[in-house]
Amino acid sequence: MELSYSEDTIVAAATAKGRAGVGIVRVSGPDVRTIAARVLSMLPPPRQATLQVFADETGEPLDQGLAIFFPKPHSYTGEDVLELQGHGGPVIMDRLIQTICRCGARLADHGEFSARA
Repeated sequence: MELSYSEDTIVAAATAKGRAGVGIVRVSGPDVRTIAARVLSMLPPPRQATLQVFADETGEPLDQGLAIFFPKPHSYTGEDVLELQGHGGPVIMDRLIQTICRCGARLADHGEFSARA
């Protein structure tokens, strides 16, 4: 099955499943700015790693880590991209991804970030 460009905002872990010191979650698509406002309470400055609290949609803190915003068209996918680098435990990663999905993204299909690039 060949993947095609979609207007959906997608999210996925960019690090391998399992325990790790750092876990990276990437979000790409038209709703990145809105999702950043909800999860971070602000959009980070472009291409600057900023220390942020990652919160669920009710404002409850989930984790703290680095947030980096890559504005379109100068990102890997050519879309707005948000990268969240937090603690790598699977529970935290899953909760963060679920929160982002509840904020309007969907789980990316395998290879979808590369297909969009």
